[in-house]
Amino acid sequence: MKKITGSVIIIIIFVSNLFSTSTEKIQSEIRSVLDALPSSTEMGILIYNPLTEDTIYSVNHTRSMIPASNTKLFTTATALKIMGSEYILSTQILAEEKDFSDTVLNGNIYIKGLGNSLFSSSDLDSLIEEIRKTGITNITGNVVGDDTFIDDVYTRDDWINDEKANVKLPPISALVIDRNKKIVKKKRGGRWRTYLVNVDIPPKNAAKLLKQRLINAGINVEGNAIVGETPLTASVIVQSSVVLRELIKLINKNSDNFLAECLFKTIGAVASGKQGNSFYSTQAILTLIEDYAIYAEGTTVVDGSGISRFDQITVGAIIGLLEKMYFDLKNFPYFYNSLSIAGVDGTLEDRINISGNTINFRGKTGTLIGVSSLSGYLTTKAGDELIVSMIFEFKRGGSNRYRNAQDKIIKILNDWNEESPEEINIQGY
Repeated sequence: MKKITGSVIIIIIFVSNLFSTSTEKIQSEIRSVLDALPSSTEMGILIYNPLTEDTIYSVNHTRSMIPASNTKLFTTATALKIMGSEYILSTQILAEEKDFSDTVLNGNIYIKGLGNSLFSSSDLDSLIEEIRKTGITNITGNVVGDDTFIDDVYTRDDWINDEKANVKLPPISALVIDRNKKIVKKKRGGRWRTYLVNVDIPPKNAAKLLKQRLINAGINVEGNAIVGETPLTASVIVQSSVVLRELIKLINKNSDNFLAECLFKTIGAVASGKQGNSFYSTQAILTLIEDYAIYAEGTTVVDGSGISRFDQITVGAIIGLLEKMYFDLKNFPYFYNSLSIAGVDGTLEDRINISGNTINFRGKTGTLIGVSSLSGYLTTKAGDELIVSMIFEFKRGGSNRYRNAQDKIIKILNDWNEESPEEINIQGY
């Protein structure tokens, strides 16, 4: 056995002190940023290296806090796990009649929503053009709008008890056209003005639109526009779809609340195999947390977007989710690419990167009155990969103050060189 000399012991102590000094330095710089915030600020912060399993900085990582739009991380991660990146969300037009050789579609025509929250009037026109090319000139039945894939509890106030969200959304439904908004004309002050308003009943609105545009395309419709359910014997004539991996980009990069809530309910339908609702959706997310062995105490999820103040999540749970996704080789590329790129796009387009100082950070922001959150993945200048989560709850100052604090911490971490023994050259050894 080789004898350990006193010189080697001194070197080991020296290297250990280098690690300690490096970590203490970064912690001190972060504390100086946090100390500049009002003393009344509530905060939860966790900075973690998933490869070395080192905690770089931690404050109140088990404190339950309002995550704001960081909730979307759980929504999109659950969707990827349950549905898969290639899952198709569609809007279909169907009929029981299969033979149109006589140019007549006998019976009803159905428009059914299966979670495609991006479907628009122009998409509808494209489908109608495809129908026209089949040679159909007459439909003997009704035009039926079907949104039974998820429930008809369209407003958040109806599925979240005592909800008082500051952000109001159009009806959340399986069948969506133009984000469930429409243009109406109203006479005000002796002049006609146009307004963009929410539709009342999405399937009824869709049925009316489909009927009118069929007629505009030269296809006669004998029946009425009604709400109903598509029979199992019906076949798809045409459809318009979006792939999940593309949808979650819009949700996370742009922090799109409407798309997130529609996906939230869709998760419930897919996970349960039944009509989707908020209960099944919440259970699916909590099951993900349990399956991934993520710290769950203090976690309450009531929606998919995070605009409810009843959502409660710890930064420890957020880091746990981001770590699991980091090691999920199948889904991580799609999850990672759905996040905003600092200084480039989404809600981080105008943040963190300044004066051409490129910082490799992908993240999800969150903002409510008195709440600012930021979580994501940072690759430092030295090549270290860190997972970061920060939530601030505050009563003094605007959200920009807390965003600036988050950005400063990201910049501090980016410039940090976490030295390793292999990188330390000691003369003569």
